[in-house]
Amino acid sequence: MEIPHSKLSAEALRAIIEEFISREGSDYGPGEYSLEDKVVHVMKQLERGEVSVTFDAKSDTCNLVSIR
Repeated sequence: MEIPHSKLSAEALRAIIEEFISREGSDYGPGEYSLEDKVVHVMKQLERGEVSVTFDAKSDTCNLVSIR
């Protein structure tokens, strides 16, 4: 089920994003990016509608998925 990111508290949304970043591992090219840089990047993707927050009731987990 899709959860509108605007319906989540700032703290809950940040926790979901940070958990996703830490488990997914990302290739941001040759540069180094801080956790804060990565969080901002994902937030911008959410705001542009490129990424969505989903919740799986069976596993009781949230995830971020690309909409493209």
